[in-house]
Amino acid sequence: MEASKSSSSFWLIMSAIFIGNFLAVLSITTINVTFPVVMDTFGSNLSTVQWLMAGYLLATGIVAPIVGYMGDQLSYKRLLIISLIGFMLFSALCAAAWSIYSLITFRIIQGIFGGMIIPITMTIIYQVFERERQAYAMGLWSLASMLAPVIGPTLGGWMVQYLGWKSIFLLNLPIGVLSVWIVGKCIPYYKVGEKKSFDTPGFLSVVFSSTLLLIAFSHGGEWGWGSLKTMSLMFIGLLLLAFFIRWELKTESPLLQLKVFRFKRFRYSLILNCIVTVSMYTGTLLVPLYLQTVLNLSPMDTGLIMLPGAIAMAAAAPIVGRFYHAAGPFKLVLSGIFIIVVATALFSRIGTGTSVLIIALLQLVRCVGIALCSMPLTNAGMSAVSREYSGHASSITNWARQGLASLSIAVFSALIVARSAYYKGEGISSRPLATTMGIDDVFLIGTLIAVAALPLTFLLNRKEQSPVDIAA
Repeated sequence: MEASKSSSSFWLIMSAIFIGNFLAVLSITTINVTFPVVMDTFGSNLSTVQWLMAGYLLATGIVAPIVGYMGDQLSYKRLLIISLIGFMLFSALCAAAWSIYSLITFRIIQGIFGGMIIPITMTIIYQVFERERQAYAMGLWSLASMLAPVIGPTLGGWMVQYLGWKSIFLLNLPIGVLSVWIVGKCIPYYKVGEKKSFDTPGFLSVVFSSTLLLIAFSHGGEWGWGSLKTMSLMFIGLLLLAFFIRWELKTESPLLQLKVFRFKRFRYSLILNCIVTVSMYTGTLLVPLYLQTVLNLSPMDTGLIMLPGAIAMAAAAPIVGRFYHAAGPFKLVLSGIFIIVVATALFSRIGTGTSVLIIALLQLVRCVGIALCSMPLTNAGMSAVSREYSGHASSITNWARQGLASLSIAVFSALIVARSAYYKGEGISSRPLATTMGIDDVFLIGTLIAVAALPLTFLLNRKEQSPVDIAA
């Protein structure tokens, strides 16, 4: 009877975590297929429209450091409900946008609330469930992150084609209402931290440093990477980031508890997580762009081509969670990164006449590699940190991943434009061919980044530290 009650409680709480995380990630994955339509609707170019994704991801990265503090003060249940309500409100405002700039503004604010949902749901896993169930729970959490890409591009493509681009924002409203109801009913109320003052200098420095760096990387190709404007923004951004780190280490009430970096496995896992994140968003940006601008496919067709890979990634997530303790993170991550390297290298050789079957197959293989890496890396890092600081570890993980994802998209978008322009200047008169060659170059860069992760995976093979109270 007690076991049955415990199992029932697990699934009720997990359903609330699942649907909340699913909602936040779904909003990321439905937007990429709308780029060409939004560009035509508002008469904008790619460097502006890409802010619908990069700005959202930037916002999630900016807000992530504050989640640990706010969760300790308000409880993670209350904070999750607030985040879901805010997310729904600005989804509705995105649908009501009257210009590309109002749409980007509302989208960024939507990202602030979505960015809180992701680390909150991850934190709840490590604060509510016993250690033996955490890996499986993280597999289900990852399933939500990967199921959204299964549904997102295909559903988004269908909705954009038949209902218009505004429908992808209105879709969040009924799902959001259901999420709030489940969270209110299923998640237990609890608090971990004590009341403490808000770290205003730390928050402002991390917000401005992240923003300035993204702007610099996003417009570096347009302004010139060596221009005064680009170099100034990068210098000030890095200076503020250095100040933030120094301040957090010496202040009595830090916004982020950076002592979690004392755990070696957490450090190694975070570095590898960031590399896998870059690789994942390389495909998220480049594959739909190639299919729609080079092969002239519709958003619906684009979603269908990406569907098998997303299904494979979603199906693999809970399976990887089941076998995590038996196989260990090292074997899973090494296999996954090797697969990512091979598939991304093959993507760097596509041409204007490449079969859509080949594209779908390569995307499927890459997604399997990502599934083998994603959950094991996150769980290996999070399980090394004490329960008391799991909220801060989750905030740091999501801050690094989301911030790097937004920077990656900005840099890759700028590189595609720059490399395509370069090939046109070299005498390539065909626009599709020049664009394809630019995309190939960016995939090659993604391959080199993934190769750099291979030797780092061996650090995960070292003996894992036991979680202890790091405040001591």
